Amino acid sequence: MMEMKKVNLNEGVPVNPMAAVDFDRSPFLVIWETTQACDLACVHCRAEARPERDCRELTTTEAKELLRTVRRFGRPLFVLTGGDPAKRPDTVEIVRFGAELGLRMGMTPSATPLLTPAFLQEVAHAGLSRLAMSLDGATAQVHDQFRGVEGSFDLTWQGLEAARRLGISTQVNTTVTRRTVGDLDRMAHALAESGISLWSVFFLVPTGRGQEADLIDAEEHEAVFHRLAELAEIMPFDIKTTAAPHYRRVLLQRQVEARRSGQREEAPDTLTAGVGFSLADGMGRARGVNDGNGFLFVSHRGEIFPSGFLPRSAGNIRTHDLVEVYRTDSLFRALRDPDRLGGKCGVCEYRTVCGGSRARAYAMTGDPLAAEPLCAHQPARWKGGRGRGPVQKLPVAGSGPH
Repeated sequence: MMEMKKVNLNEGVPVNPMAAVDFDRSPFLVIWETTQACDLACVHCRAEARPERDCRELTTTEAKELLRTVRRFGRPLFVLTGGDPAKRPDTVEIVRFGAELGLRMGMTPSATPLLTPAFLQEVAHAGLSRLAMSLDGATAQVHDQFRGVEGSFDLTWQGLEAARRLGISTQVNTTVTRRTVGDLDRMAHALAESGISLWSVFFLVPTGRGQEADLIDAEEHEAVFHRLAELAEIMPFDIKTTAAPHYRRVLLQRQVEARRSGQREEAPDTLTAGVGFSLADGMGRARGVNDGNGFLFVSHRGEIFPSGFLPRSAGNIRTHDLVEVYRTDSLFRALRDPDRLGGKCGVCEYRTVCGGSRARAYAMTGDPLAAEPLCAHQPARWKGGRGRGPVQKLPVAGSGPH
């Protein structure tokens, strides 16, 4: 095992007021799907992206009004995603406008020939704070097969290096499926020398082109969580999960066990439980972000969703006030209330820390408040039939990665 000194990326950074934000009032993270156009053909694509742009996308004027509205929340992290934001000719203009408003601007472009050094230089000068690239394999063969286009692997690394040279903070997003889970260790060690600030590990939600057959099972999720926790101790970047809030439960359990065994003096801390964004500009850490709870998604047509993986509309920014929807819509309010959770999630002792993936519950059961279908934990109060909703049968345990 390679030994590496853990770097404290928050050292010297003032405490971020977002860590204390009231998620009933403001999200920590706002994602805007700028377009569904993309020149990749990823096997898991949530957006089911295609090469051509939709004529019903938000216009530049509407995009700027969206940014003004988001600024009313305060200073959440605002991320341009897609599809591929580079498919829009006004992306640099939008980044600059958001940065001038005082928003912290991030972007997740696709690794295609559109991601040129000149484009990255323009968005850097416009005020981009964070660039996230997707990497789903330690080799070109694994990654390019997953992304559907030969050469994507090399373009990903080139994009990360170009952004690093321009002084843009970088992160890598990796999707965990049966196709990629065996490559996680090799990817982590490959990333160790890349200078990234954050490795965001996505756990597949079967929506869009994502298929249930590609999901790893509950016990495999647990094994991956523990391995990520081990990697977080030696890697020079932060590790967080997306669509897997039960990773926070695993980290808290490990903190408690370490304290009991005398290996840890500090009390367990949910704000260090793998949900961080660490930027030199004080982006800080967020607690318990989940679908609709500290998280907000706006589609390319302006639809308001709790997340891109939970495509249940609560209105449209063309006809509704985004701030009011987030604060008062019944779906959003329910998603922020742990007492509304069903099945074993509703009685789980970790429900305020974890809460399960609401997107995966919706995708696999049709109920966004149902129990997380792929969690191996059995709450002490769960007797197999108590609480709201149907009993969730766990998949057969697998061996998990080693």
